[in-house]
Amino acid sequence: MPTPTKSPPIPHQKIVIKLFHGITIVSLFLMIGSGLQIYNATPVFGGKDGWQFPDFMTLGGWLAGGRDWHFAMMWVFSFNLLIYGIYIGLTKRWQRRFVSSSDLQVLKVGQNPKRKTYAWHRLIYTSIIPILILAIASGLAMYKPVQLGWLASLFGNWQTLRTVHFMTVPIALIFTIVHMLMGLKVGGLRIWRSMFV
Repeated sequence: MPTPTKSPPIPHQKIVIKLFHGITIVSLFLMIGSGLQIYNATPVFGGKDGWQFPDFMTLGGWLAGGRDWHFAMMWVFSFNLLIYGIYIGLTKRWQRRFVSSSDLQVLKVGQNPKRKTYAWHRLIYTSIIPILILAIASGLAMYKPVQLGWLASLFGNWQTLRTVHFMTVPIALIFTIVHMLMGLKVGGLRIWRSMFV
């Protein structure tokens, strides 16, 4: 009689990791919805007659409402990232989370599929950092263009600034999806459950 196989236990995640992931997902999607509301008021592409996002994808009801939601969530999202950054710095988690020269070597010549998956995961995890910094910097430059004129000037003009900020959104979304799929590939649904249970 075959012995029933036990499913592996759900990995343990610290509460700070669960909070970071939960706050990041909620604030990111609220920022996207409110950002699309702002976009519809003054489209980045095509001027006033440019393509608009449908109402069910937007948050805020109108321009001022969208701005209120967007800026409120911006602070939540940014401080959440800052606190997580301090946490991974103090706990030295960055040594296991960010890409290293050995990861790049594995991607070039490695034969172990699991090791390659981890190396890709760390490379993607590392590459999102400059994108998030760019999203926050361009957002702050639009939020306070007079007070942060030096920052806004780095982008050349207002249209370039808005375009750069807008383009960080699909990149962040793609990162989120790839990050989740790679977690699923490495640890299955147990990894997803461990982040929220």
